[in-house]
Amino acid sequence: MQPLVAVLMTSHNRRATTLSALAALDRQCGLPAGTTVHTYLVDAGSTDGTPEAVRRHHPDVRLMGVGDDVFWGRGMRIASRNSRSADGSSFTHQLWLNDDVRLDDDALGHLLTISRQEPEAIVVGAVHDGERTTYSGRRGRALELVEPTGRLEPCTTYNGNVVLIPRAARDLVGDIDKRFPHGMGDYDHGLRARKAGVPALVAPRHVGRCRANPPLSGSREPGIGVREALRRVTSVRELPPRAWWVYCLRHGWPWTPVHMVSPYVRVAVRALAARGAG
Repeated sequence: MQPLVAVLMTSHNRRATTLSALAALDRQCGLPAGTTVHTYLVDAGSTDGTPEAVRRHHPDVRLMGVGDDVFWGRGMRIASRNSRSADGSSFTHQLWLNDDVRLDDDALGHLLTISRQEPEAIVVGAVHDGERTTYSGRRGRALELVEPTGRLEPCTTYNGNVVLIPRAARDLVGDIDKRFPHGMGDYDHGLRARKAGVPALVAPRHVGRCRANPPLSGSREPGIGVREALRRVTSVRELPPRAWWVYCLRHGWPWTPVHMVSPYVRVAVRALAARGAG
Protein backbone atom coordinates (compact mmCIF):
# COMPACT_ATOMS: atom_id res chain seq x y z
CA MET A 1 0.00 0.00 0.00
CA GLN A 2 1.30 3.43 -0.91
CA PRO A 3 1.80 5.62 2.19
CA LEU A 4 -0.60 8.45 2.87
CA VAL A 5 0.75 10.39 5.84
CA ALA A 6 -1.48 12.78 7.79
CA VAL A 7 0.86 15.26 9.52
CA LEU A 8 -0.66 16.71 12.70
CA MET A 9 0.61 20.08 13.95
CA THR A 10 -0.38 22.97 16.20
CA SER A 11 0.88 26.55 16.29
CA HIS A 12 0.60 29.70 18.38
CA ASN A 13 2.48 32.94 17.74
CA ARG A 14 5.67 31.37 16.38
CA ARG A 15 5.38 32.42 12.76
CA ALA A 16 9.03 32.08 11.74
CA THR A 17 9.43 28.79 13.59
CA THR A 18 6.22 27.33 12.17
CA LEU A 19 7.14 28.38 8.62
CA SER A 20 10.59 26.81 9.05
CA ALA A 21 9.02 23.53 10.17
CA LEU A 22 6.65 23.51 7.19
CA ALA A 23 9.44 24.36 4.76
CA ALA A 24 11.50 21.44 6.07
CA LEU A 25 8.46 19.19 5.67
CA ASP A 26 8.11 20.34 2.04
CA ARG A 27 11.75 19.43 1.38
CA GLN A 28 11.33 15.77 2.28
CA CYS A 29 13.05 13.51 -0.21
CA GLY A 30 13.72 9.80 -0.56
CA LEU A 31 10.11 8.94 0.22
CA PRO A 32 8.71 5.54 -0.74
CA ALA A 33 7.18 5.57 -4.22
CA GLY A 34 3.68 7.00 -4.30
CA THR A 35 3.85 8.64 -0.87
CA THR A 36 1.28 11.38 -0.27
CA VAL A 37 1.55 13.87 2.59
CA HIS A 38 -1.38 15.91 3.90
CA THR A 39 -0.66 18.44 6.66
CA TYR A 40 -3.29 19.44 9.21
CA LEU A 41 -2.34 22.52 11.23
CA VAL A 42 -4.45 23.85 14.10
CA ASP A 43 -3.55 27.45 14.90
CA ALA A 44 -4.55 28.59 18.39
CA GLY A 45 -5.41 32.24 17.94
CA SER A 46 -2.06 33.50 16.68
CA THR A 47 -1.84 37.30 16.46
CA ASP A 48 1.58 37.45 14.79
CA GLY A 49 0.39 36.65 11.28
CA THR A 50 1.05 32.91 11.40
CA PRO A 51 -2.21 31.84 9.67
CA GLU A 52 -1.84 34.41 6.90
CA ALA A 53 1.80 33.46 6.30
CA VAL A 54 0.98 29.75 6.22
CA ARG A 55 -1.79 30.31 3.68
CA ARG A 56 0.54 32.45 1.55
CA HIS A 57 3.63 30.23 1.62
CA HIS A 58 2.08 26.78 2.14
CA PRO A 59 -1.36 26.86 0.50
CA ASP A 60 -1.69 23.07 0.57
CA VAL A 61 -1.65 22.99 4.38
CA ARG A 62 -5.11 22.30 5.76
CA LEU A 63 -5.28 25.07 8.32
CA MET A 64 -7.90 25.49 11.02
CA GLY A 65 -8.05 28.43 13.39
CA VAL A 66 -9.27 27.98 16.96
CA GLY A 67 -9.22 30.06 20.15
CA ASP A 68 -6.07 30.84 22.09
CA ASP A 69 -7.35 28.66 24.92
CA VAL A 70 -6.56 25.55 22.86
CA PHE A 71 -3.23 24.11 23.94
CA TRP A 72 -1.08 21.40 22.36
CA GLY A 73 -2.95 18.28 23.47
CA ARG A 74 -6.37 19.51 22.48
CA GLY A 75 -5.01 21.00 19.26
CA MET A 76 -3.51 17.66 18.26
CA ARG A 77 -6.85 15.95 18.93
CA ILE A 78 -8.55 18.47 16.64
CA ALA A 79 -5.88 17.95 13.96
CA SER A 80 -6.42 14.19 14.17
CA ARG A 81 -10.18 14.63 13.89
CA ASN A 82 -9.68 16.84 10.85
CA SER A 83 -7.41 14.27 9.21
CA ARG A 84 -9.94 11.50 9.79
CA SER A 85 -12.76 13.66 8.47
CA ALA A 86 -10.85 14.61 5.31
CA ASP A 87 -8.96 11.40 4.56
CA GLY A 88 -11.44 8.96 6.06
CA SER A 89 -9.97 5.49 6.26
CA SER A 90 -7.35 6.19 3.58
CA PHE A 91 -4.39 7.49 5.60
CA THR A 92 -1.81 4.86 6.48
CA HIS A 93 0.05 6.87 9.12
CA GLN A 94 -0.25 9.92 11.31
CA LEU A 95 2.86 11.94 12.03
CA TRP A 96 2.92 14.07 15.15
CA LEU A 97 5.19 17.01 14.39
CA ASN A 98 5.89 19.95 16.69
CA ASP A 99 6.07 23.28 14.91
CA ASP A 100 9.52 23.95 16.38
CA VAL A 101 11.07 20.85 14.76
CA ARG A 102 13.15 21.27 11.61
CA LEU A 103 13.22 17.84 10.02
CA ASP A 104 16.26 16.56 8.16
CA ASP A 105 15.48 16.33 4.44
CA ASP A 106 15.23 12.53 4.50
CA ALA A 107 13.60 12.20 7.93
CA LEU A 108 10.13 11.12 6.84
CA GLY A 109 11.51 8.62 4.36
CA HIS A 110 13.70 7.19 7.12
CA LEU A 111 10.72 6.82 9.47
CA LEU A 112 8.50 5.28 6.77
CA THR A 113 11.21 2.77 5.87
CA ILE A 114 11.38 1.68 9.50
CA SER A 115 7.58 1.49 9.64
CA ARG A 116 7.57 -0.78 6.61
CA GLN A 117 10.01 -3.08 8.40
CA GLU A 118 8.10 -2.85 11.72
CA PRO A 119 4.50 -2.30 10.59
CA GLU A 120 2.91 -2.70 14.03
CA ALA A 121 5.27 -0.31 15.81
CA ILE A 122 5.05 3.37 16.63
CA VAL A 123 8.30 4.96 15.43
CA VAL A 124 9.79 7.83 17.43
CA GLY A 125 12.21 10.30 15.90
CA ALA A 126 14.83 11.74 18.25
CA VAL A 127 15.78 15.39 17.74
CA HIS A 128 18.77 17.42 18.88
CA ASP A 129 19.90 21.02 19.29
CA GLY A 130 23.29 20.61 17.64
CA GLU A 131 24.99 19.41 20.81
CA ARG A 132 22.71 16.96 22.55
CA THR A 133 19.49 15.01 22.18
CA THR A 134 16.58 17.15 23.37
CA TYR A 135 13.50 14.96 22.76
CA SER A 136 13.11 11.27 21.98
CA GLY A 137 11.61 8.12 23.38
CA ARG A 138 11.61 7.57 27.13
CA ARG A 139 12.52 4.39 28.94
CA GLY A 140 12.40 2.80 32.38
CA ARG A 141 10.64 3.83 35.56
CA ALA A 142 12.44 7.19 35.51
CA LEU A 143 11.49 7.71 31.84
CA GLU A 144 15.03 8.58 30.87
CA LEU A 145 15.75 9.95 27.40
CA VAL A 146 16.62 7.26 24.84
CA GLU A 147 19.64 8.15 22.73
CA PRO A 148 19.84 6.99 19.09
CA THR A 149 22.40 4.18 18.81
CA GLY A 150 22.44 3.24 15.14
CA ARG A 151 19.82 0.55 15.69
CA LEU A 152 16.18 0.48 16.69
CA GLU A 153 15.77 1.06 20.42
CA PRO A 154 12.61 0.09 22.31
CA CYS A 155 11.11 2.75 24.55
CA THR A 156 8.49 2.85 27.27
CA THR A 157 6.83 6.04 26.03
CA TYR A 158 7.81 9.17 24.07
CA ASN A 159 7.96 12.91 23.70
CA GLY A 160 5.43 13.99 21.10
CA ASN A 161 7.81 16.05 18.93
CA VAL A 162 8.24 13.55 16.07
CA VAL A 163 6.13 10.38 16.29
CA LEU A 164 4.99 8.23 13.34
CA ILE A 165 1.89 6.20 14.20
CA PRO A 166 0.62 3.48 11.83
CA ARG A 167 -3.12 3.48 11.16
CA ALA A 168 -3.71 0.22 13.03
CA ALA A 169 -1.93 1.55 16.13
CA ARG A 170 -3.87 4.82 15.98
CA ASP A 171 -7.17 2.95 15.75
CA LEU A 172 -6.24 0.74 18.69
CA VAL A 173 -4.76 3.38 21.02
CA GLY A 174 -6.71 6.42 19.88
CA ASP A 175 -5.66 10.06 20.04
CA ILE A 176 -4.16 12.08 22.87
CA ASP A 177 -6.64 11.83 25.72
CA LYS A 178 -8.93 14.82 26.15
CA ARG A 179 -8.05 14.88 29.86
CA PHE A 180 -4.62 16.24 28.91
CA PRO A 181 -5.14 19.64 27.27
CA HIS A 182 -1.41 20.35 26.95
CA GLY A 183 1.35 18.29 28.54
CA MET A 184 1.39 14.65 29.72
CA GLY A 185 -0.76 13.58 26.78
CA ASP A 186 2.21 12.25 24.82
CA TYR A 187 3.58 10.24 27.77
CA ASP A 188 0.09 8.92 28.52
CA HIS A 189 -0.40 7.92 24.87
CA GLY A 190 2.86 5.98 24.84
CA LEU A 191 2.05 4.20 28.10
CA ARG A 192 -1.44 3.32 26.83
CA ALA A 193 0.11 1.98 23.63
CA ARG A 194 2.44 -0.19 25.71
CA LYS A 195 -0.47 -1.58 27.72
CA ALA A 196 -2.29 -2.32 24.45
CA GLY A 197 0.69 -4.31 23.19
CA VAL A 198 1.81 -1.77 20.60
CA PRO A 199 5.62 -1.49 20.55
CA ALA A 200 7.35 1.89 20.35
CA LEU A 201 10.80 2.14 18.78
CA VAL A 202 13.27 5.00 18.57
CA ALA A 203 14.77 5.44 15.09
CA PRO A 204 18.49 4.61 14.72
CA ARG A 205 19.53 8.24 14.17
CA HIS A 206 18.33 11.75 14.85
CA VAL A 207 15.71 13.00 12.40
CA GLY A 208 15.87 16.75 12.97
CA ARG A 209 16.64 19.70 15.20
CA CYS A 210 14.64 21.11 18.07
CA ARG A 211 15.74 23.24 21.00
CA ALA A 212 14.84 22.16 24.53
CA ASN A 213 12.60 24.35 26.65
CA PRO A 214 14.61 26.72 28.87
CA PRO A 215 15.43 24.89 32.14
CA LEU A 216 14.79 27.87 34.44
CA SER A 217 11.38 28.93 33.18
CA GLY A 218 7.82 28.55 34.42
CA SER A 219 7.65 27.35 38.01
CA ARG A 220 11.46 26.97 38.02
CA GLU A 221 12.15 30.65 37.40
CA PRO A 222 14.38 31.91 40.20
CA GLY A 223 13.04 34.40 42.69
CA ILE A 224 9.31 34.16 41.93
CA GLY A 225 8.18 33.09 45.40
CA VAL A 226 6.17 30.11 46.61
CA ARG A 227 2.70 31.37 45.68
CA GLU A 228 3.69 32.26 42.12
CA ALA A 229 5.64 29.01 41.71
CA LEU A 230 2.62 26.98 42.79
CA ARG A 231 0.34 29.00 40.52
CA ARG A 232 2.57 28.23 37.56
CA VAL A 233 3.08 24.55 38.29
CA THR A 234 -0.67 23.99 38.62
CA SER A 235 -1.46 25.88 35.40
CA VAL A 236 -2.41 24.16 32.15
CA ARG A 237 1.13 24.71 30.86
CA GLU A 238 2.68 22.47 33.53
CA LEU A 239 0.88 20.06 35.87
CA PRO A 240 -2.79 20.99 36.29
CA PRO A 241 -3.95 18.91 39.27
CA ARG A 242 -6.92 17.22 37.61
CA ALA A 243 -4.90 16.01 34.64
CA TRP A 244 -1.95 15.07 36.84
CA TRP A 245 -4.24 13.02 39.09
CA VAL A 246 -5.54 11.08 36.06
CA TYR A 247 -1.98 10.44 34.89
CA CYS A 248 -0.83 9.28 38.34
CA LEU A 249 -3.90 7.10 38.80
CA ARG A 250 -3.34 5.37 35.46
CA HIS A 251 0.40 4.95 35.55
CA GLY A 252 1.60 5.37 39.13
CA TRP A 253 -0.42 2.84 41.12
CA PRO A 254 0.01 1.90 43.97
CA TRP A 255 2.07 5.05 44.65
CA THR A 256 -0.53 7.39 43.14
CA PRO A 257 -0.96 9.68 46.21
CA VAL A 258 2.81 10.10 46.56
CA HIS A 259 3.29 10.82 42.88
CA MET A 260 0.36 13.24 42.97
CA VAL A 261 1.73 15.57 45.66
CA SER A 262 5.47 15.22 45.10
CA PRO A 263 5.98 17.74 42.24
CA TYR A 264 4.02 20.44 44.05
CA VAL A 265 5.98 19.85 47.25
CA ARG A 266 9.26 20.00 45.30
CA VAL A 267 8.27 23.28 43.67
CA ALA A 268 7.32 24.83 47.01
CA VAL A 269 10.52 23.65 48.69
CA ARG A 270 12.65 24.89 45.78
CA ALA A 271 10.99 28.31 45.85
CA LEU A 272 11.38 28.57 49.63
CA ALA A 273 15.05 27.59 49.41
CA ALA A 274 15.69 30.14 46.67
CA ARG A 275 13.92 32.84 48.66
CA GLY A 276 15.99 31.95 51.75
CA ALA A 277 19.21 31.98 49.76
CA GLY A 278 18.35 35.39 48.38
